[in-house]
Amino acid sequence: MFKEALENIMERTEGSLGALIMGIDGIAVERLLKDAGQEANLDIAAAEFTSLVRNAQKAGKDTGLGEVRELMISLESAVVIMRLIGRDYFVVLAISPEGNLGRARFELRKTELQLKKEFAV
Repeated sequence: MFKEALENIMERTEGSLGALIMGIDGIAVERLLKDAGQEANLDIAAAEFTSLVRNAQKAGKDTGLGEVRELMISLESAVVIMRLIGRDYFVVLAISPEGNLGRARFELRKTELQLKKEFAV
């Protein structure tokens, strides 16, 4: 189920490098990386970005602005989008800078809705 969801995101998003389902603890539940994503160590980057997700969750709570829905980091060689599935899990998609960002966000939102059922959130 999870691998299929990641395959769908990657197939439908131009410029995709890799997709992962991560726990807030930094452990990948599932991952699918293209060669360019493996070379860029996207699985390690996703684990490192977990601290950003936790800090954003804390900031949202502390300021009263609410729950984090999505984070995006634009790097020199990739754009990394993280879409939360409840408080404990999130989906990560990395695309090339020339990739289709709008489509990436749309596909992540669809996947979030689909996976919420699986994670019973």
